[in-house]
Amino acid sequence: MADPRIIDIKLDERTILWRNADVEQERRIAIFDLLEDNHFAPQRAHADGYAGPYKVVLRVEEGRLVIEINRADDSPLEAIILGLGRFRRPIREYFAICDSYYQAISNASPAQIETVDMARRGIHNDAAEMLKERLEGKIAVDFDTARRLFTLICVLHIKG
Repeated sequence: MADPRIIDIKLDERTILWRNADVEQERRIAIFDLLEDNHFAPQRAHADGYAGPYKVVLRVEEGRLVIEINRADDSPLEAIILGLGRFRRPIREYFAICDSYYQAISNASPAQIETVDMARRGIHNDAAEMLKERLEGKIAVDFDTARRLFTLICVLHIKG
């Protein structure tokens, strides 16, 4: 019986060079929310008909995102590799707007914070749509899953 969802997700810690408390909190929330509710359905049929649930490992290798997909028993199924060139700008913009957001929280008016947060959500939403498009034909994901995966991709790109 098909169970197209992620039941465990890990980030390759060797990829992550540094993260502050705000980023760590974003990572924890993204993983928690992702595991609570997601749709993740690799499109390649497997000989034994396996269709979930999945354990996933994300890492960046030579400028590419590697999505390792494993069965619930940790046996490997496949790895999806995506070029990250199209994501460089959204990642950079997302980092910049997040910095503005964290600064606004400490000294801006509620209206200013809301404005920055709306811009942050807009960048995040656009990047999630782009990720869904890039995964098309490889992995079917819903919008919320793509959004949370984009957050985790950003965490993998922190350089300090």
